[in-house]
Amino acid sequence: MKEVGKIWMNGKLVPFKNAKVHILTHALHYSTAIFEGIRCYNTPRGSAIFRLPEHVDRFFNSAKMYSMKMQYNKKQITDAIIKTVKNSTLKECYIRPIAYYGYGEMGLTPTQNKVDVAIACWSWKMGESKAGKFAGARCKISSWIRIDSAAQPMKAKAAPNYSNAALARVEALNEGYDEAIMLNNQGKIAEGSAENIFVLKNDQIITPPLTAGVLEGITRDSVIQIIKENGGQVIEADLDREDLYVADEVFMTGTAAEVKSVTTIDQATIGNGKPGKVTKALQKSFTDVTMGRDERFLHWLKYI
Repeated sequence: MKEVGKIWMNGKLVPFKNAKVHILTHALHYSTAIFEGIRCYNTPRGSAIFRLPEHVDRFFNSAKMYSMKMQYNKKQITDAIIKTVKNSTLKECYIRPIAYYGYGEMGLTPTQNKVDVAIACWSWKMGESKAGKFAGARCKISSWIRIDSAAQPMKAKAAPNYSNAALARVEALNEGYDEAIMLNNQGKIAEGSAENIFVLKNDQIITPPLTAGVLEGITRDSVIQIIKENGGQVIEADLDREDLYVADEVFMTGTAAEVKSVTTIDQATIGNGKPGKVTKALQKSFTDVTMGRDERFLHWLKYI
């Protein structure tokens, strides 16, 4: 990772190399952290952060679900995100706000420790999200079951959820796939390790409901709104793994992934094995939105 600019930590910008936490930080031992992933795009009109208020809202909602007493309000965090991006001098970047129970008392109970907040950003490279942008991603139905809200709040973007996701991702990579698709404890499709999932069948676009134990993805919501504004509709309904095998198209959405095509699931070829026309059209529509070329969604961009 190229170290650029500074990292905002508890109200101060500190040099990238000095943004450190104590080895006995509670979150390091017990995964008591919540975070966000936000994109800043280099548009023709300048750098713009995508759906910043929605990300900040979810950040605070996640904190509330984990009984975190934030020492900053939404405006302060919003201003700090903008300040951090400006200080980086990057025209396009990935932004990571994180709140976590810090150094203090050790033991399972986190609430006696202060909640620390940090914001970092770094140069964005397509990296692991490249699969699915051009040739279509190869996915595996994971042997690991997606944890659900009976175990912990899945609407929170929280660190403990991603240990489950990391198991699935590594399993898929080790078996030669690009990504995992996880089932919930009812055997229904939940989501990828870091993306929501959509299926096109007989001209209907279907995605698992939030009750399937999926993250309330902001890119998911963005794509649904784009589809509706373009005259289409999205059905939220439970999906079986067989529904994926026989789909005409499958695509995934996420902050890193944006909109990516899936062309193989297990040993099944999806459609004709190439990114479908609906998926490709959505990729273009989403890019138009993030680049400020679609005036209907300019309110989603915070120019800085």
